[in-house]
Amino acid sequence: MFTALRTTLLGILTSLAFPVLAALPQAQPPSRGEGANLMKTMQNYAYDGFLLLGLIICAVVFSGVAWHAFGTYHEIQVGKKKWMDLGATAAVGIAILGVAIFLVTKAVGIL
Repeated sequence: MFTALRTTLLGILTSLAFPVLAALPQAQPPSRGEGANLMKTMQNYAYDGFLLLGLIICAVVFSGVAWHAFGTYHEIQVGKKKWMDLGATAAVGIAILGVAIFLVTKAVGIL
């Protein structure tokens, strides 16, 4: 009984393991292409990393602006703030997002 159960479980686990042996995708070259040597290739990968970091920074700024806008909207519903405050939050938030995107774009251009 125990041997049959063990054999059955071993067969199931073995059959589930075969898809893991599938071919993995190859590593993609950096967006600027592979360099002439290892140092240039690493610089190109670092460029892609900093580009991703800039995108993450912009996403965090957007989340912060949205969080503040939701808080302002909640305070409007409670009666602590007015609709003009939400408009001011939106205007300042758009300006902050614009500046963040501009600075990240300039920083990526420097790399």
